[in-house]
Amino acid sequence: MTSAPAIELRSFTDLDAVRGDLLDVYAEVRAPLLHLANYAVSSFGERVDRHGAEDGFQAVLAYEDGHPVGYAYGNRIEDGDRYWQRMDPAPSEKYTARAAVALKEIGVRPAWRGLGVARRVHDAFLASRDEPYATLMVNPAAGDGKVHALYQSWGYVDLGHSQPSPASPRLTVMIRSTV
Repeated sequence: MTSAPAIELRSFTDLDAVRGDLLDVYAEVRAPLLHLANYAVSSFGERVDRHGAEDGFQAVLAYEDGHPVGYAYGNRIEDGDRYWQRMDPAPSEKYTARAAVALKEIGVRPAWRGLGVARRVHDAFLASRDEPYATLMVNPAAGDGKVHALYQSWGYVDLGHSQPSPASPRLTVMIRSTV
């Protein structure tokens, strides 16, 4: 692909309506890492099921000709949420006094990368949120640091670190204002 594809963005609050498409895109996005327990499709399925049952769940998927090519999903987190509890150092009350939205996953199939699809999905996800802050976690080694730098270019700043599970790498927690 040499030009921006004709993408349709669809938003979902019911995981059942989109779970299959999420798993399908995830499997291709994370293909090089699927041999690692934390990145296995079954592990992702367990995580997405847990997140989909939490308050404020939303997924935005990008479709080209009815075929899912990218996604972002997340949910609302409150002060005391395990997301904040696992962070080092503990986040400032500035970020936890009100609910925030945690962008739990974002991914774009390889053939659609570099065309702005991730940014469009991200922005559509945040556009319908009313939380004052959005947070995400990134593996600082992903893409030799390029993914971290991309999030910085979208206005995210480093807040701390987290290791969500024993099988997970140590991740950088980032945050930005949604307004």
